[in-house]
Amino acid sequence: MSAERLYPVGPEMLQGTQRMATQKMLKFVTVGKEMPEKRDASSRAQDFHEIYREYADRKAAEQASRCSQCGVPYCQSHCPLHNNIPDWLKLTAEGRLQEAYEISQATNTFPEICGRICPQDRLCEGNCVIEQSGHGTVTIGSVEKYITDTAWEEGWVKPIRPHAERSESVGIIGAGPGGLAAADMLRRQGVQVTVYDRYDRSGGLMTYGIPGFKLEKDVVERRNAQLADGGVNFVLNCNVGEDITFDAIRGQHDAVLIATGVYKARDIEAPGVGAKGIVKALDYLTVSNKHGFGDDVPEYESGELNASGKRVVVIGGGDTAMDCVRTAIRQGALSVKCLYRRDRANMPGSQREVANAEEEGVEFVWLSAPKGFTGGTEVDGVMVQKMRLGAPDATGRQTPEVIEGADYVEPADLVIQALGFEPEDLPTLWGVSELKVTRWGTIKADFRTHETSLPGVYAAGDIVRGASLVVWAIRDGREAAEAILSYLNQTGAVAAE
Repeated sequence: MSAERLYPVGPEMLQGTQRMATQKMLKFVTVGKEMPEKRDASSRAQDFHEIYREYADRKAAEQASRCSQCGVPYCQSHCPLHNNIPDWLKLTAEGRLQEAYEISQATNTFPEICGRICPQDRLCEGNCVIEQSGHGTVTIGSVEKYITDTAWEEGWVKPIRPHAERSESVGIIGAGPGGLAAADMLRRQGVQVTVYDRYDRSGGLMTYGIPGFKLEKDVVERRNAQLADGGVNFVLNCNVGEDITFDAIRGQHDAVLIATGVYKARDIEAPGVGAKGIVKALDYLTVSNKHGFGDDVPEYESGELNASGKRVVVIGGGDTAMDCVRTAIRQGALSVKCLYRRDRANMPGSQREVANAEEEGVEFVWLSAPKGFTGGTEVDGVMVQKMRLGAPDATGRQTPEVIEGADYVEPADLVIQALGFEPEDLPTLWGVSELKVTRWGTIKADFRTHETSLPGVYAAGDIVRGASLVVWAIRDGREAAEAILSYLNQTGAVAAE
């Protein structure tokens, strides 16, 4: 078809139309970056509600209009899900929110969750082109959250209703973000899905590991309800290897996805480490979240895992450490200090989270590491050794070195270890020695199909890649679901022959 037939008004009018279409965008030179209003630090430190308020319609459109619509969208390429960020920003700026939501959810199973907890400063926003040019990043995460929250309010988020049911069933071990993302995709294709999880509520770390001030629990429960209403069967309080065998799960399903995450805490090897009052980060956060649900939690009531009135020291510099220090503040700790062996610029956690923690009263003690603990059977202090950064290691990061003679004791009534997580020994726990693992203990799976050494068994998320982000688990779960569908189609075709 000729250009004249497509555009009978002529090329000049076409160019004018294109210019008009872009007028709502490229406003980063006249409109400054503006995050949603943040609650005052003194008031937000008293509760576990989210600290950022919602954008108003006009403000969301205004901030979305700052997108430069660049030819190579680094925000999209640095997003693990490769979300079509420029597209839904443009639609938001134009007031076409339902279309923006449709584009957003096409690549992301839980966009409202990623909008809240993704470390955007390390991913999409940290690679925004206008940020690199000094104009301040587009507030991608806040707009993403706004789009999907609006979609829920307006009824645009539709129930899971497969066009046709399939006879094949898939068992998913682990109700965290990877397992739930896979369950969502498989169920929408009519596959019968059963999710097994050790906890009494679905959601994994989204439910019990991440505090409410970052992710309020009704946001997660809403997705859990959607999946259950859509036909996903949940078997909770179920420890594989104890309550049911792995072989039994394989026998009940046509394919199995392992999405257990990594829950084994890394321990400190130092004198006094076994003293009362030295606890693991996940135990501490889980108890806090259970208390937030209104559960009866003896460890909280007894003070064992409650920071109220205590001098708290958190060891670690990742996002879990940030969750712990900010939780301790809200529980009424007397003081909260975070020890990290490198400096601020080299910490793995989100800089935005560090700033929020500092506003709320957390003190960061950089270039410091624990040497041991004092107090005998009950901790009363951390022996701290001061560090300096030396030569870079194999990854390019400077290696911490001890400064001799600079040790001191930091008083502490509660010490929280937040040094990361390692995989459990699943082949031994589940009695399935033929399930191959890597030298790090993670499950060995094909990086494209996520298939393990066992036919029809797949693995996704942290149990494959090691402790990582929720958004990576969602991506892995979605990819694994696609591979499982292909496997079911192939095995069904073979059976039919």
